[in-house]
Amino acid sequence: MQTLAYWDGGPGPWILFFPLIWAAVVIGVVTLLRRTVWRGRRGPFRGARGPVGIDENSPIAVLGRRFAAGEIDEDEYWRRLTVLNEEFGRASKGGAA
Repeated sequence: MQTLAYWDGGPGPWILFFPLIWAAVVIGVVTLLRRTVWRGRRGPFRGARGPVGIDENSPIAVLGRRFAAGEIDEDEYWRRLTVLNEEFGRASKGGAA
């Protein structure tokens, strides 16, 4: 163990890694704080107006609002949602051909 700690009577060249390790720890902590706490109420995956990827005017959102307002019944809602999920939803495996 003494061989690793002292090299020719003084600390070995490995001692230079300690500042690099501390710099990595400080950069990691600052990055973590910037992504979570210092963003305020928004959080890491939220845009200025809400979660990223949700469009207020998407066909699926319009269908949901119509169902909530009572313009269409539940059967109509599920029928149309099935068609829209094939076209616009995340479940579609293909793309525009």
